[in-house]
Amino acid sequence: MIASRLRALFLMGLCWAVLWVVPAPAQAADAIGIRAAQLQRSASVAGWVLSADITLDLPEYLREAVNRGVALPFTMDFELLRPRWYWLDERTVEASRTYRVSFHALTREYRVTLEGASRSFDTLTEALAAFAKMRDWRVMDIGLMQPGIQYEPRIRVRLDTSLLTKPFQVNAITSRDWNLKSEWTPVRFNP
Repeated sequence: MIASRLRALFLMGLCWAVLWVVPAPAQAADAIGIRAAQLQRSASVAGWVLSADITLDLPEYLREAVNRGVALPFTMDFELLRPRWYWLDERTVEASRTYRVSFHALTREYRVTLEGASRSFDTLTEALAAFAKMRDWRVMDIGLMQPGIQYEPRIRVRLDTSLLTKPFQVNAITSRDWNLKSEWTPVRFNP
């Protein structure tokens, strides 16, 4: 009786494990990803700064949305993990930064906005190229990493559908096409 229940639980667990291992279908032909990322100490800002090169190939429906006036918010997420063998990894640092890519019909310019500061571009390709080279983002103080402890920094980029206007949030919930995000990518660094 107990052996048959244990066998049933084992088979159920095995089925769940297989479902987790099977890869998910590619999302919008891998439209967004991280090519390279590096974390460095910076004396000028007294902390650790992150630089990353992002691949961003917007699908046609998102290009059309931008051209019709929809501002697309892209959020970069950074995490510094401390692996633990006895429990889940500890998130030592979490940081996020949101870029907005938009089109203004009166000036016929594309804008990339970060923390209130905007840069204007003539084409969407130029605007996306500027966004794709993120440099010197201060993600943490120098004293947060303890000597002798192994850390794992990682980064991802995603279209933040929670920051879209309400009608587009509904569209994003009902359509998988708006669910653009990269995988968590390890960051190179020398502690």
